[in-house]
Amino acid sequence: MRTRMLMRLAAVIVAVGWWGALLIAQAPSGTKSFDPKITNTDEAIKAAAETAKAAEVARRNFTPPKTPWGDPDLRGYFLNLSYTPLERPRELADKPFYTEQEALAAFKKAVEADAEVDPRTVHYDWKEYGMDAWQSPIRPNLHTSLVVDPPTGRIPPMTPEGRKRQEAAGRGIYVNNRGLYERCVTGNQGPPRLPGNHDAESQIQQTPGYVILIMQSNSDVRIVPTDGRPHVPSSVRKWLGDSVGHWEGNTLVIDTTNFHPDREWRGSTSGMHLIERLTITDPKTLKYEFTVEDPTTWTRPWSAEVIWPRIEPGLFEFACHEQNYGVMNVVKGAQIRAREAGTRPARETPESER
Repeated sequence: MRTRMLMRLAAVIVAVGWWGALLIAQAPSGTKSFDPKITNTDEAIKAAAETAKAAEVARRNFTPPKTPWGDPDLRGYFLNLSYTPLERPRELADKPFYTEQEALAAFKKAVEADAEVDPRTVHYDWKEYGMDAWQSPIRPNLHTSLVVDPPTGRIPPMTPEGRKRQEAAGRGIYVNNRGLYERCVTGNQGPPRLPGNHDAESQIQQTPGYVILIMQSNSDVRIVPTDGRPHVPSSVRKWLGDSVGHWEGNTLVIDTTNFHPDREWRGSTSGMHLIERLTITDPKTLKYEFTVEDPTTWTRPWSAEVIWPRIEPGLFEFACHEQNYGVMNVVKGAQIRAREAGTRPARETPESER
């Protein structure tokens, strides 16, 4: 989760004056705000386990709330972080679920590994500001992977066309080939949304006929009509796609198409079809599910499930700049390496896969 953080350090510095609000926002809902200087991972692990158990008890007798106009009420602030891997580790090939004890052990191992990162290596101590994932309200997960379909818990193989396109997708060594997140075009938060960025907070607002999803990262906004309208014409392409929604019981179902051809998400094309499902499962939890289908990229559709803990208000204003000198230095360095090697630089890992 630390890969892109240093590039956003300026935003953190600007926000120090409001840091007290962030500490409340990242504390588990309904519990005492944590001490930003706490380094006791055992206490954090214990609190996460207790929160998970309390959520399970609350879920049994939970009646989802309604808005004043009668729609399921999704409004609030949520956190998109997880220690559960996207794909199931191969050593757990036939094990889709942990026992409670195994889930807690896996969570404990991940927390301790995260907390052991030496700040002298990354040049910044996230614990000091309460920004490590284990200082947030994420919890142990019985799933051994976020991918829940295929049953293997792994993303399906790419098609030959998809592999060929991915291999040719090196960014090159030009400023205008740098990634969209790095250039402040999008916030690298999907859709669909996968845990990863430190700026993982989001807000859901509702009005009659609309649901609005606001991401902290790049202040991206998705406005989802729920009035039965069709998608915009196929000639209209958007960075975040064109989304229309409807209600199935207490679940918001969002259908998204019409992605911009220059958008990047795990090698997919502008023809990707995305279905997302958002359900409040207890007073402190939203379940986020999605299914992606792109026959030119993967051999079959695949689905994932992520738990979003509820957090207290609010969201920081996101500050972004295009690294004016930084980008030029990155490009110059890559060009120098290419000349020295006499070859094209190795392909970078796309932002969407970091």
